[in-house]
Amino acid sequence: MVLHNNSFHGEIPPQIGNLLQLCDLDLSNNAFGGPIPSNLSHCLNLETLNFSYNQLVGGIHSNLGNLPRLKRLSLAKNSLVGPIPPSIGNLSSLQWLQLASNRLHGEIPEELSRLERLVFFRLQCNELTGEIPPGIFNISTINYFSVMVNQLRGSFPSDIGITLPSLSYLSVANKLFTGTIPSSLTNATCLWFFEIYNNSFHGPIPKNLGWLKDFHIISLASNRLRDDLSFISSLTNCSNLEILSLSSNLIHGLLPRSMSNLSTSIKRIYLSNNQIQGTIPSALKNLYNLFLLTLDGNFLTGRLPKSIGALYNMQQLDLDGNMFTGEIPSSIGNMTSLALLDLQSNNLQGYIPKSLGNCKQLNKLDLSNNNLIGSVPLEIVGLSCLSILFSLAHNNLTGSLPLQVGSLINLAELDLSYNRLTGLIPASISGCLRLERLHLEANSFQGQIPEALHSLRGLEELDLSYNNFPGPIPSFLADLSLLKYLNLSFNELEGKVPEGGVFLNASAVSISGNKEICGGAPGLNLPLCKSPGSNKFSSTKAILIYVVAVSLSGLALLFLSFFCYRKKKHTPTNASTLLSFTNQFLRISYEELLRATNRFSETNLIGGGTYGTVYKGILDSSAIVAVKVLNSTQRGASRSFVSECQTLGTIRHRNLLKIFSVCLSMDLHGNDFKALIYEFMANESLGEWLHPKTKGQDDEHGESRNLRLAQRLNIAIDIATVIEYLHKGCFPAIVHGDLKPCNVLLDHDMVARVGDFGLAKIITTMPAEATGVQDQGDSTSTAIRGSIGYVPPEYGMGHEVSALGDVYSYGILLLEMFTGKRPTEEVFQPDLNLHSFVRVALPDRAMDVVDLRLWSEASDRQQEIKIRDCMISIFEVGVACSMESPTDRMDMTEAIKKLYSIRVSYEAKENMKSI
Repeated sequence: MVLHNNSFHGEIPPQIGNLLQLCDLDLSNNAFGGPIPSNLSHCLNLETLNFSYNQLVGGIHSNLGNLPRLKRLSLAKNSLVGPIPPSIGNLSSLQWLQLASNRLHGEIPEELSRLERLVFFRLQCNELTGEIPPGIFNISTINYFSVMVNQLRGSFPSDIGITLPSLSYLSVANKLFTGTIPSSLTNATCLWFFEIYNNSFHGPIPKNLGWLKDFHIISLASNRLRDDLSFISSLTNCSNLEILSLSSNLIHGLLPRSMSNLSTSIKRIYLSNNQIQGTIPSALKNLYNLFLLTLDGNFLTGRLPKSIGALYNMQQLDLDGNMFTGEIPSSIGNMTSLALLDLQSNNLQGYIPKSLGNCKQLNKLDLSNNNLIGSVPLEIVGLSCLSILFSLAHNNLTGSLPLQVGSLINLAELDLSYNRLTGLIPASISGCLRLERLHLEANSFQGQIPEALHSLRGLEELDLSYNNFPGPIPSFLADLSLLKYLNLSFNELEGKVPEGGVFLNASAVSISGNKEICGGAPGLNLPLCKSPGSNKFSSTKAILIYVVAVSLSGLALLFLSFFCYRKKKHTPTNASTLLSFTNQFLRISYEELLRATNRFSETNLIGGGTYGTVYKGILDSSAIVAVKVLNSTQRGASRSFVSECQTLGTIRHRNLLKIFSVCLSMDLHGNDFKALIYEFMANESLGEWLHPKTKGQDDEHGESRNLRLAQRLNIAIDIATVIEYLHKGCFPAIVHGDLKPCNVLLDHDMVARVGDFGLAKIITTMPAEATGVQDQGDSTSTAIRGSIGYVPPEYGMGHEVSALGDVYSYGILLLEMFTGKRPTEEVFQPDLNLHSFVRVALPDRAMDVVDLRLWSEASDRQQEIKIRDCMISIFEVGVACSMESPTDRMDMTEAIKKLYSIRVSYEAKENMKSI
């Protein structure tokens, strides 16, 4: 009775059990429900029983083991539960056992080892536990063997290829299998499918796998196999090989040239998340039928070969998380079938090739975290096929966002953050109707937030922070009902905050760094908005104050100019130079600073340094600020003042301390007065956290101060990012010159802001190999500039300030952050410094030098191992950055990449722990 591939439903009639002469019963691929009829055991002539692809429930009756002639038993793809009846082992004629895709549990009965004629054994996708009975591996007739996706454990017998010589299909993807891959597998000469992914197999990969010439698929991913890729040479004999999967193992060594000699039938190669080094062989172009290649998460270097464009059938190319350099070859546009291209987190440079516009099937493009320059190509923005992701974040792109952005009508995520894009957000963005995530933060976009965003009803994330958006916060943002995250921080927004939609959830909205906003939900903690009448009065008052302030400032500048003229020979920087740098800032009068700081009282004193003293102040506008008053009697103070204005006034980055205004005036005694007004950092300096004045010092909430490992790592990345920006993202480039913990401030969210640019140098060139570079200022002085312990050795030998000097200082700072030791501690004598103290401890004694406060985070052995691995990696970066020879120091871009990788690995382990 063959009734397969129909639409029968209801229960299987029990009357079928009365058909005593029935030989074949095939009801597969219908919609039968209910249990398997228990009286089928009466059909003693039954040879085929196929109920697969139905909706059967209940268990498998043990009396099915009473069918002496049954050759095929197929119950796959139902909802059967319970154990596999041991009585199945009585079916001495059984050749085909198909029980896959149910909810069977328990162990595989040992009695199944008696099925001496078994050819097809498929129990995959159930909930079976325990080990596979050893006797099953002795059934020499087995051709197809699959127990994948269960909870089985164990290992392969060493002689599996000898005891199962007819094996052609072997799959045990189960998570719990261990042991090695037996070399005896090569005796199973018909094997064409070998799948053991997602287990814990270890050891080498047999070098003679290529003897199995019928191989179509080899899937060894997600194990602990440790080997090089030399075995690939033997696979060149496999003329039908289509898939080679080795991702997420411990594969090392170079990509062999023999890889390009694999059969042209190969379509997919998975090699991601290993330890592979070297370059991509240009001869890889020979694999012209390849449509998937993943090499992400390795240590590959060099340039992408131009020949890669010859892989014109390529649909998915994953090369992210390596160390590729050079430009993206324009030949990549020849891959017109490309659907996914991921090159993020490399060191790629140059322009984005316009030829990518030829890839009309592309739905995911990620070029983020590189060093790409130029504008956003119109040809790519016009690709309406992009639907998953378009990310150019964390590059050095300039120019405006093209009008063609409206062509991205199918796109779900657009990320152009952390570039140097300018201009307006084009109204055409309203065409991106399926956009769910829009990230434009950390650019220099201008103009009001466009009404066009109102059309993006599917938005779930919108980040416009760290731009130059002025005016009111649009009320339509409250109408975006799916919006779960909104960041408008650090713009020039003003007026009342909307009170509906996402604005009702203070944890989902960030609007800090906008001085003129008010109202909104109580959780935002903003001042109340003034009534229209009071606003008018306040405006009049503000105008009056402004006029008076300008007048006073004018008089002050007149006196200052006269004073500077009188003492021209003794003043390192004249008034005109000062004015040229300070005219770009809002000017605040001396009298307002007196009121803001309670006449510079000691209760408002929050810090000090060589060139000045810092006070906390509250301006008439209620803004809380930090006021740095320059010590005019200190030699170099005026130069420091100009340096800060010259640098902080011309650059913009989320991790730079923002200078709000300046004051050039005279104090109450007629003395020269200069002050810089910064945004106030609620959590003070990094130095205060690393080295509390009193051990166990509490914060304002009474909680003991301590930075957890994850916080320190985030801060370290913040600092590294801004230093890289100063060196490579600014033109001309800037050297900080005095990087140390007390010059790193922490805002309310513990985001790091680098400040104190009093020793900064603007330089005209930045050769990568230079140990010193000429700057635009007077550099004839041989005095060492910087702070003891953080100053690079070459400065003491007369070298000019350089970017590599900043890298050294950063390396020392990084080591200080995670050891808790200052580089100036008494323990460090001339023959021992912080660098060598950590270097000699790596890797085995790394935990001996870790800050004890971090060690205390380990709650168990697993946590100890996780912290140790993280610390070793961080210390290696710190040591590499602080090498004595400038040319030996790690590039800052490379340091950032490694720190990002360390954070991703640490967070992944944290998430696994929480699961």
